[in-house]
Amino acid sequence: MPARKSEPPPEINQKHFYFKVVAKSSKIHRWGLYAVEDIPARKKVMEYTGERISRRETRRRADEQPTLIYLFTLDNYWTLDGGVGGSGAEYANHCCDPNMQTEIRKGRIFYASRRAIAKGDELTVDYRFAKNVDKVQCKCGAAICRGTINLL
Repeated sequence: MPARKSEPPPEINQKHFYFKVVAKSSKIHRWGLYAVEDIPARKKVMEYTGERISRRETRRRADEQPTLIYLFTLDNYWTLDGGVGGSGAEYANHCCDPNMQTEIRKGRIFYASRRAIAKGDELTVDYRFAKNVDKVQCKCGAAICRGTINLL
């Protein structure tokens, strides 16, 4: 689902980003985040923020709004809803060969560069959806694409 031309790009809260990024239309899905500057390998790039909700509330919200949700599981009890108070990190799209990885530290979620990221590249992360949930088709286009956002 591409972004609509009349739709303004989502807002990015740069205070949660360690490098400059911009949101633009993505070939992967709707909006994506793009590097405005070169990002070295193994550097913290951004923090995923949002409302901290319980797993029960997570299930309720997922059932209520099954598309375009920005829920990130933090641990066995908490989830962050990037759709409520999110930094903009929720617009990092999935890729089976991502240029960022997730790091959870002291109850906070960060994305860090796996390798050097060139100015203009789309910032991506492997969502690693569970095997036992509904399969979601992957459109990342990576040479090693597994065909689904879910783990196999």
